[in-house]
Amino acid sequence: MNRNVLISGASVAGPALAYWLGRHGFHPTVVELAPALREGGQAVDFRGETHRTVLDRMGLLPELRRIQTGGSPMRFVDDDGRTLLRLPAEFAGGEMEVLRGDLSRVLYEHSAPYTEYLFGDSITGLDETSSGVRVDFRSGASRDFGLVIGADGLHSHVRRLAFGPEERYVNHLGYYFATWQLPNNSHRGLEKGSVGYNVPGRLASIGVDHRDSARAGAFFVFASPALSYDRHDLGQQRELISNAFSGLGWEVPRLLASLHQAPDLYFDSISRADVDTWSTGRVCLVGDAACGATIGGMGTGTAMVAAYVLAGELARAQGEYRTAFTRYEKRLRQYARGCQAGGGRTGKFLAPGTATGIRFRNALLTRPLFLKGMLKLGEKVSSTVALPEYPAVSSRVGR
Repeated sequence: MNRNVLISGASVAGPALAYWLGRHGFHPTVVELAPALREGGQAVDFRGETHRTVLDRMGLLPELRRIQTGGSPMRFVDDDGRTLLRLPAEFAGGEMEVLRGDLSRVLYEHSAPYTEYLFGDSITGLDETSSGVRVDFRSGASRDFGLVIGADGLHSHVRRLAFGPEERYVNHLGYYFATWQLPNNSHRGLEKGSVGYNVPGRLASIGVDHRDSARAGAFFVFASPALSYDRHDLGQQRELISNAFSGLGWEVPRLLASLHQAPDLYFDSISRADVDTWSTGRVCLVGDAACGATIGGMGTGTAMVAAYVLAGELARAQGEYRTAFTRYEKRLRQYARGCQAGGGRTGKFLAPGTATGIRFRNALLTRPLFLKGMLKLGEKVSSTVALPEYPAVSSRVGR
């Protein structure tokens, strides 16, 4: 069998899969459109026994604990900055929270001895043959691989090429969100974590960078039907955000002013991927490309679990990819559905649609037993699958 495996995407699922494939004697190549690893980004979290097991088997727990943020407590305020609700760090941060960019770097470093990385390139064509997949790249190169794995997120390019248009598989959940960085010198009284301000259907928040108190991050959420816009046009996205939050009080005008100087704006819908089957021929999906939910769907932990299982099943099936893909999906589909269900509640929690809804949320979350129950539920949902042992069959380093 051709053990050369091409993975599209170098965020979380891609490098994690490359690590495990390398440990099992495959030859992974990761292609990433960005010119280098993306730094910073939103915090991501891990919670529950299943997440811990995967991180422990990768040997990552000590390193991630050293670089964890310590969690991100949340505070909601009124127009005058008076606190209405406080949530503890573990509510959003789980057992361990790290910045996405830091996690990506750690996964890259652990997978690099086994993996060829191609930055600044992307897949433009897939042609399956009797023995593999002929892949065309944006750079003009063409290469043959035994398998191709889409680990390129909710807006997966591999899924579009191999499965069909995005609109078949990605469902809008009624909200949009935006993040960007800004200096912290003009925002008084900020403390560790984030401070948020609600009006019906909208949230504006700001949080201090846990490593650099001179930096802060804005996080906005607003309710909206599906919008038509260019995902590469930052000017158009800034206009959508400004229009949605025009006329609001608190710190919103200052935050909007910083938006127009921010070079790192990230804007997207809160959506969910629903793919009937995660593989077609020699192409398979992993992480958000297969079963993502933009925020609140435990996507990072699910991606790490899925990478472990997919690589393990390929090794267990001795490269018989049809058997491996079937076992991988059978083992994880229900687990992934349970995790991603949280994504449908995230927008409504962060930006309830009515003033009554905002007051009701705040009242519920001031009850310790209710808050404790929500935390326990997250741990339970993330730990509903038993992970088999997949002994590594190769200690190979390098290609």
